[in-house]
Amino acid sequence: MKIKNFGKKVLCAGITAAMLVAMAPLSFASGDVDYTITNPYAGVDFSTYNTYKADLHSHTVFSDGGNTLPEMVERHYELGFDILAITDHGTDFYGYTVQNQHHVPAMKILGLIDNGAVIDDVLSESGTAANGNSYLVFKGESGDEYYVQTLADGAKGQDMMSVPYGIENNPTSFNNAHVNSWFVEYGHGRVGGTSDYATPIRAVQELGGLSVINHPGEYTNARDEIYTADAYNKENSSYRYKINKYEKLLLENDTCIGIDINSKGDGRTRFDRKLWDIMLGDLIPQGRSVFAIATTDAHNLGIVDSGYTIHYMPSLTSANLQNNMAAGEFFAASKYVGNYDEQVTLRDELKDINAPEAQDMIAQLDQIIAQSDIDHANGDDGQKYEAPADAASPLFTNVVVDENEDTISLTAENALVVHWIADGKVIHVGSTIDLDDYSDEIGSYVRAEAYGYGGVMYTQAFVLDYDGAPEADPIGAFFDWGSIATIICDVPVRFLLGILPLNLIATIFG
Repeated sequence: MKIKNFGKKVLCAGITAAMLVAMAPLSFASGDVDYTITNPYAGVDFSTYNTYKADLHSHTVFSDGGNTLPEMVERHYELGFDILAITDHGTDFYGYTVQNQHHVPAMKILGLIDNGAVIDDVLSESGTAANGNSYLVFKGESGDEYYVQTLADGAKGQDMMSVPYGIENNPTSFNNAHVNSWFVEYGHGRVGGTSDYATPIRAVQELGGLSVINHPGEYTNARDEIYTADAYNKENSSYRYKINKYEKLLLENDTCIGIDINSKGDGRTRFDRKLWDIMLGDLIPQGRSVFAIATTDAHNLGIVDSGYTIHYMPSLTSANLQNNMAAGEFFAASKYVGNYDEQVTLRDELKDINAPEAQDMIAQLDQIIAQSDIDHANGDDGQKYEAPADAASPLFTNVVVDENEDTISLTAENALVVHWIADGKVIHVGSTIDLDDYSDEIGSYVRAEAYGYGGVMYTQAFVLDYDGAPEADPIGAFFDWGSIATIICDVPVRFLLGILPLNLIATIFG
């Protein structure tokens, strides 16, 4: 009897062991995955690098802006900017003190400069700002140009570097196919550009500069949608064509860093985060990430500081800035959230936060959402969240990636909520994400957004590679129908300007 019982025990133990071995793969099937995480901030030393705030897109009276160059420079300086790109339409930026020597007379005949604009109003090498502070414009050891004020208490303010050759290309594009570029002299006085993203993007790449696709929601008409589900819906042939157009441009041009996702109060761009997620999902499997910027696109002083980028760099030079942007080592941020669905998600996330600011923000979002419901019923866009002027903005101050544990951890100041997005959906709320907890929901990337009373800050995407990662789905044959619009619209404009000498234009409209 004892021998038989022993045999039974051995048999049971063997069966149990066999079952455990058989079940082991199942127990880890939806858990641990060996992720390779590409950290866009791997080259940033957060402990020693300086933090620089930039506006990469702004305008003056040298194109269709409402304020002079000194006014725009002084306003950015007062709001703490360290980097300013003046990007007038069809007009390269040559410097704080000499821009009036380079204005484009053709911009007036095309209605892109107010006939009453004071284009001679530029900065001197030294002088007094409107706020009474004295200022200097000087060249640094790097050859870059800086503006600095002596503050009321006698202390030296921050140096604010101008970005060389900032420009918004395609000045007479009738459907706003606008491309910003920096660092190389291209596009000055070049009119036209209807639907033509490719020409400036390729030319800037050949010259060694960087470019970005501006506020795509304006060109795609996504700004006309009310809800996120309808914007950039690939079942819509128009959206599918425009998404393919942007993706082809980025696949063919490495120095076009990506798209603008939040600018000028986030009206026209409120669905462009969805476009960003679509492009990330489509292009990362093809070896191409997509970086996102946010800007003021300021045409007046009131909108300055609505959007910006944060750059961690060892020192303030245009060479460092170009390298930082090309590597995606920066963060995009905005004081506005114009997307209704994002507002609802944020309000619901804040309900779990026990802080006075969270309750204040919930109350404000409740009012915005309620009014938006009324607006939407009437076919209108709805309301935006606008951060109070005195509210401290979220700021990422560190990024730590642990590939052994498959975690990404963020440190953020002034943030009430940090949430993580994969394939366009919020999958996790918290400053640290363990990718193994979401292996069933993750595709080829994750990215994070930090929300606070002072607005929102976006990370670039963390690219993920692993067994079973999404495979590439090439676009295939593609014809850019915009080339037809380019010919129809641009040829007459260029012909008219070609038969009118610029000195005659300057005499008539100067």
